[in-house]
Amino acid sequence: MQRDPNHPTILTVERVIDETPTVRTLVFTDKVMHDVLPGQFAMVWIPGVNELPMSVMISKDAGKAAFTVRRHGMASTGLFNVGVGGQIGVRGPYGNSFDLRAGRLLLVGGGTGLVPMMRLLTCIKTSDDVTVLIGAKSRDEVFFENLANDLLHENSHKVIVSTDDGSYGQKGFVTDIVERLLSQTRFDAVYVCGPEIMMYKTVQSAHSRNIFVQASLERMMKCGVGICGSCCIDADLACRDGTVFDGDHLSANKEFGHLHRNKAGILENY
Repeated sequence: MQRDPNHPTILTVERVIDETPTVRTLVFTDKVMHDVLPGQFAMVWIPGVNELPMSVMISKDAGKAAFTVRRHGMASTGLFNVGVGGQIGVRGPYGNSFDLRAGRLLLVGGGTGLVPMMRLLTCIKTSDDVTVLIGAKSRDEVFFENLANDLLHENSHKVIVSTDDGSYGQKGFVTDIVERLLSQTRFDAVYVCGPEIMMYKTVQSAHSRNIFVQASLERMMKCGVGICGSCCIDADLACRDGTVFDGDHLSANKEFGHLHRNKAGILENY
């Protein structure tokens, strides 16, 4: 029997992985979430707390998937605190997916924006030349570096880590390294997910060089199905029209990288 994607499925957390002091990955069994496309997301209900959108993390185990969450607000902290044996409600998947090109690829992830990048890596052909750029504030907040290397072990690839404070990897903002890489090497496609200012600068850097680029937008999402309008970004709804948008589309969007909406739907500057 095919399940209704708009009806929450109750799942049990089977394993908890501490990625950093503020980031955890919760592993569960669910074939539907295991098979989602790179860029798609789920709405995750934490009983008694709230519901929030989450990119779906990969799992090497058959039929399993995961959510990687950073402890921040009420809902994310509630999910972060779900232990082994705890239950969550999951509906979806929602949204579109990345358009995977072949050749020399640059994947850029900041924070938990690395989650769709890891899933994208599972779809890449061994003949592709791949560079993965991981951005973090400090050494303590770096994660998925080893996983990225493992996923690309048969490819010609580089995994580059940058930290804002220089405590690990290359020192500087990830967008500065993106600009340097794009000025030195001709990439066939760029994919990015993370804080919107980071994505905005990455998209600008690639689009100005006529390089195909896509970004997976993170916006306030309350319903996930295009009803509430809380995730609108100019004329688009991130949940219904995205979350993945290409550089041509984003370059014409007046709000991308400049304005966002708070929980009350009021526009604010970044």
